[in-house]
Amino acid sequence: MRFEDSDVWKRAARLSANIYKELSSLKDYGFKDQNTRSGLSISCNIAKGMERESIKECVNFLSYSKGSCGELRTQIYIGIDIGYIPDTIGKEWINETRELSAMLVGLIRSKRNNL
Repeated sequence: MRFEDSDVWKRAARLSANIYKELSSLKDYGFKDQNTRSGLSISCNIAKGMERESIKECVNFLSYSKGSCGELRTQIYIGIDIGYIPDTIGKEWINETRELSAMLVGLIRSKRNNL
């Protein structure tokens, strides 16, 4: 399967684009940079993993992607608390990172079963 056809990759890429758009005018460069980088890392690691030759390497990159979901979710909570991210948008992003994590768990299990 091409990573571009994967629902989890499509949703992760969309989330990353939304984060870039929403935080584009934020003056706190460090916070903006960390959030955009961790968001981008989710879809990029999915792509890297699915482009690998071995299932073991694929699973490793999918696991990195799942870790980036947790990192981003943490940053979103903080962004909401300090007023950088509107509550409604933050809650949507938190829910999306949870769903992406669950989708990645399923994909990782599927790949491991093929070992």
